[in-house]
Amino acid sequence: MNIGDRVKLLREKKGITQAELAAMLGYKSKSSVTHIERGRDIPRSMVVKLADILNTTPAYLMGWDEDKSKSYIPFTPEKMVPVPVVGRVAAGYTCLAETDIQSYELVSPEILNDGYDYVYLKVIGDSMEPLLLEGDMVLVRIQESVDSGDYAVVIVDEEDGVVKQLDFDGNTVKLISQNPYYPPRIFSGKEKKRIRIFGKVIESKRKFF
Repeated sequence: MNIGDRVKLLREKKGITQAELAAMLGYKSKSSVTHIERGRDIPRSMVVKLADILNTTPAYLMGWDEDKSKSYIPFTPEKMVPVPVVGRVAAGYTCLAETDIQSYELVSPEILNDGYDYVYLKVIGDSMEPLLLEGDMVLVRIQESVDSGDYAVVIVDEEDGVVKQLDFDGNTVKLISQNPYYPPRIFSGKEKKRIRIFGKVIESKRKFF
């Protein structure tokens, strides 16, 4: 089993399509994931990012640990970290972010970085389809800045909490939806002050009940 086989196995186990994984990695087309799953060599930094998204370790993806009993991180509740599910996050234009804790989700400590707070936010609306569907939960690392191309939760006019892909180009910030029916929202110059970054989207979770 090579790295491509492991990526495909874990991707399908998490219920993520090639197109969704490509978007999470910052690729424009699912063909990039197809190449990865066919065993194409990829940079070490991308291995780390894949491991983060697929909830595993770079060592497993690279085949450094061939002991099948260690291929997956065992679910041991006493070692998991409870992360609060905080209200909802809008994936459209009109829904407000709420700040009450509704429940908790258990998360492996391996995907959490020291020094940061994390929350899960529920997605509503359809502007991020097919990457994110209404009802999905996104794990958000609370931070005030992200890199261009990252998916993030942003607050617009201190009212709307939205999940978008951010694009920084000179003095312009673009909030990009996945659904083509939602055009990008562009903020330039002083308009950028209307935007506040809440945090970076680390992963998404979809439940079928």
